[in-house]
Amino acid sequence: MPRETIPAQTRIGHVHLKVSNLERSVAFYRDLMGFEVTARYGAEAAFLSAGGYHHHIGLNTWESKDGSPPPRNTTGLYHFAINYPTRKDLAVALKRLLDAGWPIDGASDHGTHEAIYLHDPDYNGIELAWDREPSEWPRIGDRLNFMTRRLDFEGLLAELEQPARG
Repeated sequence: MPRETIPAQTRIGHVHLKVSNLERSVAFYRDLMGFEVTARYGAEAAFLSAGGYHHHIGLNTWESKDGSPPPRNTTGLYHFAINYPTRKDLAVALKRLLDAGWPIDGASDHGTHEAIYLHDPDYNGIELAWDREPSEWPRIGDRLNFMTRRLDFEGLLAELEQPARG
């Protein structure tokens, strides 16, 4: 009997992160990443979004105030992805990070998408990504052919020079 799968329209709605210093994390996600604060629960939690959604990112210190990042070689969050609607939006995010001197941990072109990897102040992994159209995804037969190639930073940043599309 075939196994049932979840609907193709299913989405992952938000991520909620334990942080050690709420104000520092709010500043990172608001000022550097560009999210808007939608709600606060005193000095213990904040919720941020893009475009007025109730929240894409929740931050709290309920179990982690003044804590340290998890040690290497343990289980937990590897990274979460922030997918930008256009390649130019990804370029804007990259430039903002570079201008602020925020460290980039890595970058790849996976064929299906371009990705920039970094971490937040609590060393939660973040992938900033832009997805190519599914018709452009590399395939072998009917299966995706993931790859890891060097990201073309020059080409990505050249998107900033392109006129706005409308």
